[in-house]
Amino acid sequence: MSNDQFVIGVDYGTDSVRSIIVDARNGRELASSVFMYPRWQQGLYCDAGENQFRQHPLDYVEGLEFTIKDCIKKAGGTSVARGIKAISVDTTGSTPVAVNEKGVPLALAPGFENNPNGMFVLWKDHTSVKEAAEINQHATKFEVNYLQYVGGIYSSEWFWAKLLHILRGDKQIAQACYSWVEHCDWIPFLLTGGKHINEMNRGRCSAGHKALWAAEYGGLPPDEFFASLDPLLKGFTARLFKDTYTSDVPAGKLSAEWAERLGLSSDVVIGVGAFDAHMGAVGGQIEPYHLSKVMGTSTCDMLVAPMADMQGKLIKGICGQVDGSVIPGMLGLEAGQSAFGDTYAWFKNLLSWPLNDLLSQSKLIDSQTAAALKSEIAAKIIPELSRQAALLPLDENAELSVDWLNGRRTPDANQELKSAIAGLSLGSDAPRIFRALAESTCFGAKSIVDRFNSEGVPVKGLIGIGGVAKKSPYIMQMMADVLQMPIRMHQFEHTCALGAAMFAATAAGIYPKVEDAMTAMGGGFDVEYQPDKQNADIYSRRYKKYILLGEFVEGVKNK
Repeated sequence: MSNDQFVIGVDYGTDSVRSIIVDARNGRELASSVFMYPRWQQGLYCDAGENQFRQHPLDYVEGLEFTIKDCIKKAGGTSVARGIKAISVDTTGSTPVAVNEKGVPLALAPGFENNPNGMFVLWKDHTSVKEAAEINQHATKFEVNYLQYVGGIYSSEWFWAKLLHILRGDKQIAQACYSWVEHCDWIPFLLTGGKHINEMNRGRCSAGHKALWAAEYGGLPPDEFFASLDPLLKGFTARLFKDTYTSDVPAGKLSAEWAERLGLSSDVVIGVGAFDAHMGAVGGQIEPYHLSKVMGTSTCDMLVAPMADMQGKLIKGICGQVDGSVIPGMLGLEAGQSAFGDTYAWFKNLLSWPLNDLLSQSKLIDSQTAAALKSEIAAKIIPELSRQAALLPLDENAELSVDWLNGRRTPDANQELKSAIAGLSLGSDAPRIFRALAESTCFGAKSIVDRFNSEGVPVKGLIGIGGVAKKSPYIMQMMADVLQMPIRMHQFEHTCALGAAMFAATAAGIYPKVEDAMTAMGGGFDVEYQPDKQNADIYSRRYKKYILLGEFVEGVKNK
């Protein structure tokens, strides 16, 4: 019998899913595999102009099977498969879907295969701005403040706003929708062979931060709260959940069907799922009062604090405070920016317009050469912009931007806000504008730190994880300078997947607590960015201008 203790962490991102096999004894990665969502890559079911971003469940299912089987093959095949003890999953969020009574997403049911409203509503989908505003107004009518644990403002990125929008907009979906499920809850349900929605173990992380679940309410707000908002929501709480589970416990064991599909034992434990940033914070070895910044297309900023320190504290304008959402037994606090890497990607796409739209029309080169040129040049745009922007002198009166290209998540969620760039002149070239955009994302990060500090939750340090954190020294150094705070970079590249693996090891009983898994499986930090104190005064003055520009933009929107 094998003495190996391997675990699998599955990390569902915006563009792809990654699985890793890790030795639970020491955190050594045996194999990694990535699967790009094919339907998402084709832009199917999305309309950026309408802020509609949907993902087909088949992208998730195909990616799950491919990456796990590919990892097993790369790691050594059957001999490794015999040593795998558990699988845990993280996903983006809030990314819910309409399901039938059996817990099957409607896009996998006959008649709804190509209906975007039967698919997962991605975190960045903001089609429910109107519904979020109604929830915020509606909440003021009740003696109990049901928004108190989510920062006082409900967002269009979240569970209930998206459900109401889908039910209002599609009568066929509304008739077929029995319940509403987060991506991070559905994948464990799928792997364990769940046959009825009542068998689904809902994660504490997603329920507390996005669905208004709180132990203080005995679960979700009462049905009256939702039914009086819109009769379409009447009875939904009874078809959702009352109890929630932290990610250190099992959701069940791998079903016979999935055991056969993956070449694994049906004794493999499946852990309760959570959001990527929450598990990523664990993979990045979060410490109390140190802000873990998962920096990718957006940012999700996690902070944990001992429960005893937080008695009676309600933090305004963040994305929730939930007991056990990150580390069981500690309060997890979430904040974030709706666009981070997406800001740089937008500017890259803007600059790439001639490549994408004109190069293919050229009669001087063939289509294969044009495609190769597009790929080569596109890959160099951000690195070269970063290099040239770093050469520019720090100027108090340089171009200035606010980072709300996808609305504002924190502080004080408002997804209707837009970005702006001020101070443009005929001398404003691409590196200068890129610098302003990068600076705005760092200023957005500072506004989050300032909110925690002002609300009595001191931020003692920063931990950087995610794609942007690993790939862009220019932006990380700027952030350290803006925040005047060191930023430690976790050495592990796939931190969210590693966090999922740590939870898998805990759910399987290899470790009694996830903190023990963090100690044994975490590899520590390999880079630390120290703030340049010479830049502090200029950045401080520019940050004040950033705040004023933001107030102006918000004022224009409100007129």
